[in-house]
Amino acid sequence: MAIVIGLTGSIASGKSTVSRMFADLNIPVIDADKISRVVVNPEEPAYTKIVETFGESILHEDKSLNREKLGSIIFADASKREKLNSIVHPAVRERMLAKRDAYVEAGEPAVVMDIPLLFESNLTHFVDKTLVVSVTESVQLKRLMNRNGYSEQEAEQRIKSQLSLEEKAKKADAVIDNNGTKQYTYEQLERLLHNWKALPSIK
Repeated sequence: MAIVIGLTGSIASGKSTVSRMFADLNIPVIDADKISRVVVNPEEPAYTKIVETFGESILHEDKSLNREKLGSIIFADASKREKLNSIVHPAVRERMLAKRDAYVEAGEPAVVMDIPLLFESNLTHFVDKTLVVSVTESVQLKRLMNRNGYSEQEAEQRIKSQLSLEEKAKKADAVIDNNGTKQYTYEQLERLLHNWKALPSIK
């Protein structure tokens, strides 16, 4: 029986690093962010609804979505942001669940659902176990400033806009401490997967 693992973290916590480690272990990863980009491509039902709702001014000349333009509209208006989310989120969830079920039916011992807002969007019922990639706030701040070139204030604003890693860790079935080296993180992940009998070699 497959175990479905919900992977989450916060900005600059290293969730993407752990996601790649799952892939290296031949455990399939379903990435919510990647799917959210696919479902707004032309020919997708969500794309049609977005254009109907926001008009053709949000398109590039080649008819693809102008994300910057759409972003500036929705971030300035909470009701428009809600409208966009009500179109995109159901499409993403439907696609994720279809992929999850296909992997389970194919006999995969484990499947990862990489969902940034796993707790905030109340999607824990999609998975069997929840795993948070965590770092201290000082490490998170430093990494975000280095990675994105933010000032300390800009980085703090972005961190504070999300549910804290401390809160997420309290809700999770397991936590990976990503403050150290990649090797240290990998060893924790491998140990956890052994405990959960989720490695491909363990049927």
